[in-house]
Amino acid sequence: MSTTDSSIPYHLIPELLHHQRLRSTPIKREASATAQRLTFNDGTSVFAKTTNRHREGFMRAEIEGLRWLREASTAIVEVLYGSDDLLVEPWLEEVEPSRAAARSLGRELAAVHRCGAPTFGAPWRGFIGELDMDNTETASLRWSDWYAERRLRPFLRLSQDNGALSSADVAAVEKLLGRIEELAGSEETPARLHGDLWFGNVVWTPNGARLIDPAAHGGHRETDLANLRLWGSTPFVDDIITAYDEEYPLNDGWRERIGIHWLFPLLAHTALFGRSFRGQLMSVVTEYVNAGS
Repeated sequence: MSTTDSSIPYHLIPELLHHQRLRSTPIKREASATAQRLTFNDGTSVFAKTTNRHREGFMRAEIEGLRWLREASTAIVEVLYGSDDLLVEPWLEEVEPSRAAARSLGRELAAVHRCGAPTFGAPWRGFIGELDMDNTETASLRWSDWYAERRLRPFLRLSQDNGALSSADVAAVEKLLGRIEELAGSEETPARLHGDLWFGNVVWTPNGARLIDPAAHGGHRETDLANLRLWGSTPFVDDIITAYDEEYPLNDGWRERIGIHWLFPLLAHTALFGRSFRGQLMSVVTEYVNAGS
């Protein structure tokens, strides 16, 4: 349930904040942004995220991505107000996850993916955490090539440069990339992706699950489904995927490809945080390299 009121002039929030006319409750502060709960005099609350330092296109990427995804489904959190340095969303009251909500989410996610994208990539700049992500749109690459060149190799280089990966590790990843077309399975037209769909970006509310904090772009639909199982798995993930498959049937062998889609978030984490994520990444790499030996 969101505690928002359509009569509130959300466009005035920057001025109200400036003059301290809203009650602000900090939620969390990260290097790139600060999140807070803003409460009006009538008790209505909203969620607000502000940038901590100017990065051209950083907040706009999230805003445009949310709006693009919400064209396909109300399971995507609504943008109440957006600017270059401020994003305002409804305040979401959280409840325990349920099987019914999970099945509904699966159907909604299928609807989002089915809406498609003109190309792989997006018309806005891409970011993953503190790092730039190449969203340059292209219709000339197959997904497997786009994934290798626009997602995996840039973060592989960063992970080697920061010492997270050794030369032997990099060679193993490159060996896998040499087989990426085979490992990626059937090529598909671009799906409309959330792009960062780990369980922390699924909020369970009385009105169903809502998806937040996307890295939206055109990509392969299996990426979102794979990431639901990353970092500990989303509650009722099997129900989400069963309902999804009923609505938008998956291609054979999708389970065997889950690790291929994990390569990007794992490389992003070695690039961002260093060697502590090296073991998980190389476990996935070794599994696929050995399978092809």
